[in-house]
Parts: sequence; structure tokens; C-alpha cells
Amino acid sequence: MELNIKNEIQALAQAIALEAGELLNKRPDFFDLEIKSSAVDFATQMDKASEKLIVERILAARPDDGIIGEEGSAIESKSGVTWVIDPLDGTVNYFYGIPGWNICIAAKDKDGVQVGVVNAPTINSFWSATRGGGATHNGKKITCNNPVELASALIGTGFAYELERRYEQAEIFSKLLPKIRDIRRLGAAGVDLCFVAMGKLDGFYEYGLNEWDLAAGGLILEEAGGVVTGRNGGAAGKEMVIAAGPALHARLVAEIG
Repeated sequence: MELNIKNEIQALAQAIALEAGELLNKRPDFFDLEIKSSAVDFATQMDKASEKLIVERILAARPDDGIIGEEGSAIESKSGVTWVIDPLDGTVNYFYGIPGWNICIAAKDKDGVQVGVVNAPTINSFWSATRGGGATHNGKKITCNNPVELASALIGTGFAYELERRYEQAEIFSKLLPKIRDIRRLGAAGVDLCFVAMGKLDGFYEYGLNEWDLAAGGLILEEAGGVVTGRNGGAAGKEMVIAAGPALHARLVAEIG
């Protein structure tokens, strides 16, 4: 992706993420819930409204681009650029009125994710990155913590919607907890990854993330000097995401397997 196109897409993504944040800040008094994979995995009318807004704004500016959206938007790219969007990351937080929910917007081409933005208005945080251009938080350059010893590490995690997978996650949790400083569960993977990128967490792992959960925050963390992989150093994805600065990442991969 050429630099001028990358910068154009970043500016568009930033503007759309801010607009979606304004929409979501108008939290309704009542929610229409749509159950997805299980009773603990649901979408609200606001997830859908946010995705509708984001898709409309993208296509108005770049009608030949593709779309991959959590709430079902799927458009094949004619331009070579595909947007990967999570219109409301942390729906459970949003539903309960807990801070940290966010909007994740990324754009990728044949070489991978090139632009990523994460807007978390309830904690006054906006992260942005381009491939090769570094990462920022509220306009200031950020870097992850490195090196960090395992025993001193503050680690973020989340839990899968698939209930049977939680038994495996409990085993990893109980194995890891005695070896580290502590664990935090924030409830939104986009913010988890960005917190690692800026040093508010030392590392993060989670099973069950989809592309839209990972694309924007993963790029931001990589551009802040971090490493994002799956099990045993393989590709990050639904099976596992392990993210940290280089030194701690190697230890977490060894511990999680």
C-alpha cells in the first residue's frame, strides 16, 4: 500500500472511529439482544447501528474497498483494500455500563494489516498506527514494556464464549498465575492489546479472538515494538493470541505452549 493511500485511509479510519464513538456514547435505556454463539455471546441494536454507520462512511469515501465486519457485513474488495471492523468491541461491558468498550477499525491489503485505529471513549483513549509508521495514543508515540521478567509481569486475558473452552482456559490461568505479578481481565481485546502497546499491561493472551478483534490492536502493538503470535510462535488467530514485548513474549509462549 502506497504511503499516500495509507495516510488517506488512516485519516478516514480515525474520523469514522470518532463518529462511531459519538453514536455509541448515546447509550440506550433498553437493549434488544440477539443471541449469537451462546447465551453469553450477544449483540445489541447498538452493535448493528455502529457497524451500519462505519460501513456507510467507508463505502461513501472508497466504494471499491472490501468489508469484513463482526455483525455480518461482507463485501469483496475490488481495490485490493479490505476493511476489518469491530463496531463495538466489549459488548458485555457496554451492556453493563462498564468502561473500556471500544471501536476497532483496520485496513489490510495483500501484505497484511496496514492501518489500525482503536477508539475507547469511556477511558479517553484513541490509538492509531500504520505499518512502518509507529503507534500513538492520543497523538503521542508509544512503546511497549521490554524487557520484562515473567515474575514481574502484569498480564491481561479474556475468556471464550464457547463454554467448553473455559475449562482449558482455567488450566492455563491456574498454571500462569503463580508465576507472574497478577492478571487483569478488562473485557475488550482491542483495549487489552493497546494497553500492552503503551505499557499499561506487560502482556496479553486469549483464546477465541476473531480477525476483527485482533487486526487493529495487533498492528498497534507491533508498531509499538511488541510481538503478536499464536501458540508456539505460530500465526495469531482464533486458537490463541499471545502478545507482549519480545523478551516476555518468548516466556509466555513457552508457558502457554
